[in-house]
Amino acid sequence: MKKLIAEFIGTFWLVLGGCGSAVLAAGYPELGIGFVGVSLAFGLTVLTMAYAIGHISGCHLNPAVSIGLWMGGRFNSKELLPYIGSQVLGAIAGAGVLYVIASGKPGFELGGFAANGFREHSPGGYSMLAALVTEVVMTFFFLIIILGATHSRAPKYLAGLAIGLGLTLIHLISIPVTNTSV
Repeated sequence: MKKLIAEFIGTFWLVLGGCGSAVLAAGYPELGIGFVGVSLAFGLTVLTMAYAIGHISGCHLNPAVSIGLWMGGRFNSKELLPYIGSQVLGAIAGAGVLYVIASGKPGFELGGFAANGFREHSPGGYSMLAALVTEVVMTFFFLIIILGATHSRAPKYLAGLAIGLGLTLIHLISIPVTNTSV
């Protein structure tokens, strides 16, 4: 149960910190954090949770990560669906809190609410094929980073740093294409 609560909390933080930075702080023309700030926010949420809950749940925070670890033989299949359930519930709760905060601003409109997409839902207007290739390739490399950084022969205490910075880099590359999902 501790693992599932940790995944819920970590995913909540990922959505609130990452999407929250995009929704609340990125859009100010002169003071906003822009793509670089949003990229750092996503990386920092994973980095902080890696050290806060990694020792409890492994800090997956994302169904794609749990599935990738399961496919790589690093995660028990009986834990897969409960982890995904906790992650989805944590994401919904984080988005709910973000909605409450964001809707407190006069003139707030739901709009895309940091959604991912292609064509008119892509910051750069990229095609569906470009968006699909971007998400598949970035997710693949994120899992390579995670599998490598958490390998038994890798420096144990540096995994969170490698994973957090890897996610930052992934966002720097792909936010203009899809707003990044991995």
